[in-house]
Amino acid sequence: MKNCSTTQTNLHLYLHIPFCRRACNYCDFHFSTNLALKTTVVEAICKEIDLQANYLKNKRLETIYFGGGTPSLLSLNELQDIFETIKKHYTFADDIEITMEANPDDITQDRLEVLQRFGFNRLSIGIQSFDDNHLKYLNRIHNSQHAEDCVRLAQKMGFENLTIDLIYGIHPLLSLPEKLQKTQAELTHGVHQIWQRDLEKAISLNVPHISSYCLTIEPKTVFGKWLQINKIPPIDEEFASQQFDILVNTLAEKGYEQYEISNFCRDNRYSRHNTSYWKRHEYLGIGPSAHSFNGDSRQFNVSNNPAYIKALTLGQIPAAYEILTSEEKVNDYIMTGLRTKWGCDLAEIEKIVGTKWLKSNEEVLRKNFSQNFLKLDNQLLTLTQKGKLFADRITSDLFLV
Repeated sequence: MKNCSTTQTNLHLYLHIPFCRRACNYCDFHFSTNLALKTTVVEAICKEIDLQANYLKNKRLETIYFGGGTPSLLSLNELQDIFETIKKHYTFADDIEITMEANPDDITQDRLEVLQRFGFNRLSIGIQSFDDNHLKYLNRIHNSQHAEDCVRLAQKMGFENLTIDLIYGIHPLLSLPEKLQKTQAELTHGVHQIWQRDLEKAISLNVPHISSYCLTIEPKTVFGKWLQINKIPPIDEEFASQQFDILVNTLAEKGYEQYEISNFCRDNRYSRHNTSYWKRHEYLGIGPSAHSFNGDSRQFNVSNNPAYIKALTLGQIPAAYEILTSEEKVNDYIMTGLRTKWGCDLAEIEKIVGTKWLKSNEEVLRKNFSQNFLKLDNQLLTLTQKGKLFADRITSDLFLV
């Protein structure tokens, strides 16, 4: 099994568009709600594509992914400038996957026609919830009806390859307006019902792919600040675990395969771009805060729009650079591969770092096997369904330090 080898020519391009109309209360990605620099940042992105043209050895792209931020804010002219610059340096595979992340409020017939003109054939729609109270709590712009309508519109316009994002683990003490009249058990049951309805709505829309993430509270977010002043409680891990079980069981019953801890699809409709990360393919990241990987090294772009613009104006690549040690390569492999159905190949680990990983982790592996968190089948190490609840801890315990 060589699913995670870097000896291949599948190359991938990610573009980070660091602008949003509104800041969601949970988001800690790099973005700005001040759109004044958007065109200037796009100009800098085009310059970076030129400067980074030799980062990837092969010039044939298998996937392009516009993320953010909210890349669906890009105008027709800005998209045209970006694509013209990309095509100066790269060819496209015949079956290339080109993904646009979009918020429901940006999905209109005119906007979809523009995306089709540029070859976008996959949409990733940030719905997060079909419940209006939850959407308000998360500080999303759209409402539940708009969320449903935008999916149907995209399908009507021919976007068959769709994925939607959903968030679970929203604490019952925060999300129900009638919380003061309910017991804790009643509140928990009520939010589980909301989560079940979210999943049933997503399934009814017949999207081939669903990405679902547990709500996390990061320090520099609105939620993080609220937590510091005790305006909200911390995430209830037991409650979140219950919602994860509902997620996995509900989607499995409807034919969705959990191919990565947070990603589910029907009929092998994996996200080819994201799968490239998990399989350690080479990729180039363009834009403020974007990362790149070429098998032996990583680059990390500066997470500051003015600093990014200034560097590109001076003809400089605004990135820190690091050569990966064999230990770091194995840690990356464990961190990404173990989250997927493909797992980690012990032969691949030995190829990278020799026998030291296995020797140093004998006791950790034995413990996780006995607890039914990990399983080994034909040299492939994977998480069990039970182990997926503890993936972060298990992977960090297996790191070489």
